[in-house]
Amino acid sequence: MSLEKLNALAERAKTDFKDGILDVAFAYGELTLTVERERIIEIMTKLKDGEHYRFHQLIDLTGVDYPKRDLRFDVVYHLLSLTKNLRIRVKVMTDETVPVASLREVYPNADWYEREAFDMYGILFANHPDLRRLLTDYGFEGHPLRKDFPMTGHVEVRYDEAQKRVVYEPVKLVQEFRKFDFMSPWEGASYVLPGDEKASS
Repeated sequence: MSLEKLNALAERAKTDFKDGILDVAFAYGELTLTVERERIIEIMTKLKDGEHYRFHQLIDLTGVDYPKRDLRFDVVYHLLSLTKNLRIRVKVMTDETVPVASLREVYPNADWYEREAFDMYGILFANHPDLRRLLTDYGFEGHPLRKDFPMTGHVEVRYDEAQKRVVYEPVKLVQEFRKFDFMSPWEGASYVLPGDEKASS
């Protein structure tokens, strides 16, 4: 992808959106625009329909969790312009309580992407007509892609032979399963593998 074209695109976006662009970054030959959350509909509409942009395809929408930040989530949009042969990434920042405007009216395929981001991260999208879980079960607790979600989850599912049905139970781990010694799988063997410093310490 041409860096010159991306540079020109970044300069045009800074001119067109002025203070709506919070940051412009180039990494690995890709352009990322961080924009004002309140102006996401306006900016994405212009990126889709504007003569100099023509990003007609929303390729993906996802979340990223930074739990130590005040605005812990990034909502990340990946756009493709076939007419300009360019890809860009657009980001907005939010938290657990402030919704981001839904992009369904601009990109109809944002519908399921937004539901997935809500399910996995708990990111809210304003004016989404059906914001409910998409990948997890109806009674699922929490949001599994958050960094503070426990590795074991909250419930376990098993088939109960006596009841002849699937049952949900709180996760119960005995203490020995919570201790990890990080030793080699060959610990206790009568020989030491070359380079296995942990076995000798």
